[in-house]
Amino acid sequence: MAIQEVAAPRYGERAQAEVAVWHPRRRIRWGTIARHAVLITFCIIVLFPLAWVILLSLKTLPDAYQRYVWPKAFVSPIYQHYEWVWEKQPDVRKNFFNSVYVTLGTIVCATIASVLGGYALVHLKMPGKRIVTALLVASLFFPTRVTALIGIYKVQDTLNFINKTWTLIFPYTALSVAISVFIMRGIFETIPKEIVDSARVDGASSLRALLGILLPLIRNGVVVVIIVNFVAAWGEYLLALTLMNDASARTLPVFIATASGGMGAWVWPRLAALYIMAITPGLVAFAISQRWYMKGLQEGALKT
Repeated sequence: MAIQEVAAPRYGERAQAEVAVWHPRRRIRWGTIARHAVLITFCIIVLFPLAWVILLSLKTLPDAYQRYVWPKAFVSPIYQHYEWVWEKQPDVRKNFFNSVYVTLGTIVCATIASVLGGYALVHLKMPGKRIVTALLVASLFFPTRVTALIGIYKVQDTLNFINKTWTLIFPYTALSVAISVFIMRGIFETIPKEIVDSARVDGASSLRALLGILLPLIRNGVVVVIIVNFVAAWGEYLLALTLMNDASARTLPVFIATASGGMGAWVWPRLAALYIMAITPGLVAFAISQRWYMKGLQEGALKT
């Protein structure tokens, strides 16, 4: 009893001391709140037009000409306007597939050229590396598609490439190779040269070292190049319009401009459905490759 009587006040004093401990109030981080508010605002600004076009593609024809954004009645079936674009306009299918294989061809050619070029500029002994790099950088400051348009047309006409859709791959690749090589040069500079030197000591050729050792290390940078070339080729309008006089040989951006210029049966919901169909491949491609794309940027794809 004596021990308990002596110990009881101690435990009571400890409990009171714990209660009396002052816990500082957590401060509100206004800077973090402001940054998030700005980011959310910009996201809304970017996404609202896309959401508006999607809703427009689902509206009935009477609702399409009203001022409200949310439709009072959705079209039935919900994909009616998309079905009309795909089934009633055969030129859409033709131009869509033209864009697909021209874009894929451009990606393949530009990626191979940029990987080889970036590898040569960093890990091979070649004269005039700085001059080539300077020319690549300088070419990025000129609107090449505009300044070289007449020259490109004369070359294509001399080679009898006018109105042949697959020949768009050549000017597309030529116009994209500068930025692609510049990106791959930044990626290859992050790879230590000792790795290549060790491979050569072991008897590997330059091509073997590239394909067997370096290529797995630069795959994220290759994804960056693929996305850059995809965006450039898929949305290209000026060359496709100039070099392709036949409507069936043109790509989808040219068809969209033609459909937008002369309305006719192209009421607003059908145009909106056409726009969504045009941007969907790009959104899907970026959504699939986003992780590797961001890693490629972090690893030095934009290194100067």
